Amino acid sequence: MRIGVLTGGGDCPGLNAVIRAVVRKGIGVYGYEFVGFRDGWRGPLEGETMELGIPAVRGILPRGGTILGSSRTNPIKIEGGVERIKDNLAAAGVDALIAIGGEDTLGVAKQLYDRGVRVVGVPKTIDNDLNATDYTFGFDTAVNIAMEAIDRLHTTAESHHRALICEVMGRHAGWIALHAGMAAGANVILIPEKPFDIDRVCAYVESRFKTRYSPIIVVAEGAHPIEGQMALQAGELDAFGHVRLGGIGEVLAQEIEKRTGKEARTTVLGHIQRGGTPTAYDRVLATRFGLGAIDAVHEGDYGKMIALSGTDIVRVGLDAATAELKTVPASRYEEAEVFFG
Repeated sequence: MRIGVLTGGGDCPGLNAVIRAVVRKGIGVYGYEFVGFRDGWRGPLEGETMELGIPAVRGILPRGGTILGSSRTNPIKIEGGVERIKDNLAAAGVDALIAIGGEDTLGVAKQLYDRGVRVVGVPKTIDNDLNATDYTFGFDTAVNIAMEAIDRLHTTAESHHRALICEVMGRHAGWIALHAGMAAGANVILIPEKPFDIDRVCAYVESRFKTRYSPIIVVAEGAHPIEGQMALQAGELDAFGHVRLGGIGEVLAQEIEKRTGKEARTTVLGHIQRGGTPTAYDRVLATRFGLGAIDAVHEGDYGKMIALSGTDIVRVGLDAATAELKTVPASRYEEAEVFFG
């Protein structure tokens, strides 16, 4: 068999570990051939490929990013996009495709599978918001990077008697903010799942200053206030119809300064969270996902996503994986609220 591999959406620590595992087992155990498609769905859409053999995957386990490149190309929005992909896969002699990505990448994979393309999906997102899997690789690395940054902010905040805000990724789900904030002892954590009360946030800030310590506020990029409390800017849309976020931290800092009279500063971690070398946990999880993906291809079990259930690698339908996002439940947020203020 000849198998295509692509990585779509935002880059993420652990992508190269998946590619390595797929190729190493696929060639070493099953005797398959591989072709890498460059830059997400743009690769099969435009027929852009690269050689993907054992030499290509040597030494990539600890590397961040993806040797295949990535993009947010959405072939479903392009006229004749699906047929172009099918034609290019056939021209490249590809018998099956392994798509590694998040909700958008796997959503396209599901539509391609419905139209006759033999696809297996691997879940990738630092947001940990893909349904039907307990964890996605990249999340642990992102949380650890954010935690270390917040640890450093504590000392600066106390030295200057300022409120410091750390804006982390999380469009619709606040998993990074929740885990990093709890691990680093944040005084307030704001997530997209629960609109925040700016008056209550300011009360937490003032309460913290009374202890002679300075407040640290962790906010997910998709967090938003109760309607009508603060004016927020609308951003442009990407190819999948998502608003380009960023800026809630700065708006929050301005409101805190205005309402409390205390200095407030914002640090936006942005792409730092998903760059660099993956943690040991993400390297192992990504490797196990890659091994599971090539096994699914070997068994002809298409239309599935490889997932983590407890400590077991399992397969779930792409429809279940992409039907809805996995968001932070109220009970988990209530655990964090104990430490606010």
